Amino acid sequence: MQIYKVGGAVRDRLLGKTVADTDWVVVGATTDEMLVKGYRPVGTDFPVFLHPLTGEEYALARTERKTGRGYGGFVFHASPDVTLEQDLIRRDLTINAIAEDKEGHLTDPYQGQRDLQERILRHVSPAFAEDPLRVLRVARFAARYAPEGFIIAPETLSLMRQLSASGELEALTPERSWKEISRALMEREPQVFIQVLRECGALKVLMPEIDALFGVPQPEAHHPEIDTGLHVLGVVHQSALHHQPLAVRWACLLHDLGKGLTPEEEWPRHIAHEQKGLKAIKAVSLRFKVPRDCQELALLVGEYHTHGHRALELRPSTLLDLLQSFDVYRRPQRFEEFIVACEMDARGRRGFEYRSYPQAEYLRGAADAARRVSVQPLLDKGYQGQQLGEALKRERLDTLTVYKATYQA
Repeated sequence: MQIYKVGGAVRDRLLGKTVADTDWVVVGATTDEMLVKGYRPVGTDFPVFLHPLTGEEYALARTERKTGRGYGGFVFHASPDVTLEQDLIRRDLTINAIAEDKEGHLTDPYQGQRDLQERILRHVSPAFAEDPLRVLRVARFAARYAPEGFIIAPETLSLMRQLSASGELEALTPERSWKEISRALMEREPQVFIQVLRECGALKVLMPEIDALFGVPQPEAHHPEIDTGLHVLGVVHQSALHHQPLAVRWACLLHDLGKGLTPEEEWPRHIAHEQKGLKAIKAVSLRFKVPRDCQELALLVGEYHTHGHRALELRPSTLLDLLQSFDVYRRPQRFEEFIVACEMDARGRRGFEYRSYPQAEYLRGAADAARRVSVQPLLDKGYQGQQLGEALKRERLDTLTVYKATYQA
């Protein structure tokens, strides 16, 4: 039995990065031998075990053969006669196909160290094109390592185009797709993920609503970048620069889908694009079974982001309706996420990246003012039921009227 550290742990150590998780491959062992040593089996498709003390994953060396469509369309073979090189050749990128033994000696049969030095994401073998999930994985790695200057090898991008055109992407499960999408959005340059998917043709297959935004013009006075797709990339980039959570980044990606539905004869204006885009936003979120908090925020940001930009102009009654829509009294965090998504939208315009966004302070103050209105005095006056709700709304409206006048004084 020989045990090697593999994958991201080796790659990141060679790049001088902090290693978060360590995976191991075991050569020359059987399932029974692993069980005798106390390893706990967890793999369903192929033999994977958890170390009895560390809990880290140890997988038996294996080969694989394509037998069907999609990520799961493989038959795996794990036995003591599978070599380390045979196991490594089935991996996606050369930089992930390096193994390290307990003495620190590297096994690098596919020139992963060379590609690390040259900052290239390159597939290990033609078998790369058998797994559609690798399109998303490589695009995610491109987003992660873009700050270090990594690029995708032309021949690898060619295989990604081949996969995108093959129909294999449609066979991916929503859960697997969302896992890669969500991880990519949390990388340092998530806009690169979208750019790569578009370049290889995967974006129009997986998220045609976003692909449709490229080439759609906006008024230059408000959007110097003009192109709606480029604007969305800028907004997503800003969300990463400002370390926003996943729900905000997802909302930033989808907020302008309605502009992709505007008839060409109406360009560059996009009247009522906020309402028009809601159906598309919902469709994308449902397609990938996106978590509810992400779904809800994306819909709210899509519908109300222009309200956010025009906050200082809103009538007190409209401002109150906005606060009610977000249920700021019971869910204050969701409104805060809406505010920062609006700010990312404003900063995601060419030349506007460092401009102030006073609407954020104004909206936070309005929410605080409305929340400070107490229901107890109204109860003391005998209000109940519907009358209580109406009286509370009047009190909040009066408070917001005073707040607006005071703020602008």
